[in-house]
Amino acid sequence: MNDMTLFQLGYGLETGAQEEDFTGGMTPANETVSPRDVFDEDRDDHFIRREGKVFAGTHLIIEVVDGHGLDDEARIQQAFRDCVDTCGATLLHIHTHKFSPQGVSGVAVLAESHISVHTWPEIGYGAFDVFMCGDARPWLAVDVLKRAFGTADVRVKELLRGEDVVASAGVAA
Repeated sequence: MNDMTLFQLGYGLETGAQEEDFTGGMTPANETVSPRDVFDEDRDDHFIRREGKVFAGTHLIIEVVDGHGLDDEARIQQAFRDCVDTCGATLLHIHTHKFSPQGVSGVAVLAESHISVHTWPEIGYGAFDVFMCGDARPWLAVDVLKRAFGTADVRVKELLRGEDVVASAGVAA
């Protein structure tokens, strides 16, 4: 099976998926984008520089425990929007899918990367990823998710994506 076949598999099917499309930030068809040199000092690289480290982005693995409303697509989409606004990110696209008998998977594609989720509402559990680069503040999403799903039990692990790769590429902290 080739890549194009895989790409086309889900399109046109009645899956119950919900999506919201935003065109903000997209390059018009008649406009070209010039490739930029990673080593150009004037490059706006959107790398994060913190405590002497330089990395591509902050990736939070967020576990919502004893949450409520984790089977509600509209609530999850609103939580995505609230996270985006609070964190100072740029929303490009939301796509969610409700499973039967329960559960929701979804992604919010951001200019700064993404927010994703898969839920097990029958046990009050939601597995969220919040990955952002640049000036966005992903840690602010934690309190948004606590409020959105009515729980104080939210567990977080932080990954500094690309830390060793970016540093070895010679990007200055």
